[in-house]
Amino acid sequence: MRSERGLDVVNFLLADVQGGVGPFLAIYLWSSRHWDATQIGVVMTIAGVSTVLAKTPAGALVDRTSHKRGLVAAACLLVAVGASALALFPGFWPAAAAQAMVGACDAAFPPAIAAISLGVVGRALFAGRVGRNEVFNHLGNVVAAVLAGLAGWLIAPVAALWLVALFASVSALALRMIDPREIDDRVARGLDDGAGESKRRSPNGLRIILESRPLLIFTAAITLFHFANAAMLPLVGERLSVGEDQKGSMFMAACIVVAQIVMIPMAALAGAKAGTWGRKPLLLAAFAALPLRGALYTLTDDPAFLIAVQMLDGVGAGLFGALFFIVVADLTEGSGHYNLALGAVGATWGAGAALSNAVAGVVVDRAGFDAAFLFLAGIATLAFLLLWLAMPETLVATPTARRP
Repeated sequence: MRSERGLDVVNFLLADVQGGVGPFLAIYLWSSRHWDATQIGVVMTIAGVSTVLAKTPAGALVDRTSHKRGLVAAACLLVAVGASALALFPGFWPAAAAQAMVGACDAAFPPAIAAISLGVVGRALFAGRVGRNEVFNHLGNVVAAVLAGLAGWLIAPVAALWLVALFASVSALALRMIDPREIDDRVARGLDDGAGESKRRSPNGLRIILESRPLLIFTAAITLFHFANAAMLPLVGERLSVGEDQKGSMFMAACIVVAQIVMIPMAALAGAKAGTWGRKPLLLAAFAALPLRGALYTLTDDPAFLIAVQMLDGVGAGLFGALFFIVVADLTEGSGHYNLALGAVGATWGAGAALSNAVAGVVVDRAGFDAAFLFLAGIATLAFLLLWLAMPETLVATPTARRP
């Protein structure tokens, strides 16, 4: 199917666009502009807050619009503008404004790509499609990280920002490979093929979240998870770049590549086995990797060791990246508000991630890197315990395939 091939290409290209300029911005501001950890944390937090504020309306918009490709294309082009502005105007306030725009655009990508995928393949094949999306996304991240690292090393750290702008522009063009006629908009918003009129006219999508205890538990657990996770990679990058300004981008690229290589089989595993092993065992494995990773970061400053520890990031993020979309689909099936739920749940985890960078930056400035990593590992342990003790299994009988 043409649209499935298009999804492969788009997910590959979007890898360097989703999440904005991310950790490479931290390296650029730290090594080239000599910002302190608190300033970097604040600017990265601005992007996170902007994403949080935009996630729920973005999800609702994806549910309502039949122009999902156009929505993603517009977001890509605005990310390109924002990344270019960060490269050209690196002062605090221009950077803050650009990050706010990039963060708002980033809110549209997860629900829109998930909706397009669900609308193309149907509910029965969705887990496998999500796993495939994540595999291509991680492959794209490997390529993008290598290119960004080489560009930062051979040219300058700012080159990584220009690379994001390039990938964003090409992603907007690649969306034309997805045929809008192959997207079932009703299925894309989480309605069953045989959903009744009452479900199609559900008056309050947020009620789905507020009245679902499992969804509330899942939301709380992943918020803690992302509070613990979001700051770890930027902090590792800052630690590795101390006294190594020119090599900072290469070290960051190595961290990303190691994690992304592990994420590829983990995402494939989640897509292939979530329907037989269940969602919860795989989620527990993802959550268990995070506190261990945070603790290991405190053992040494050796670059090879710190980069190797990033394999645990690959386990956690690789499994979670696919399972998030699958679990929310389980808990909202037939509601017609799947993408709104994705946005609202994603907003809470985005809040945790945004606070993570700001809080961890302050801890580093006052107590050092080791204290920050142990603090984040403690939060990650709480997330694991909540998931283990309170979250039920969400796997239900496999629905009938919408398409052969």
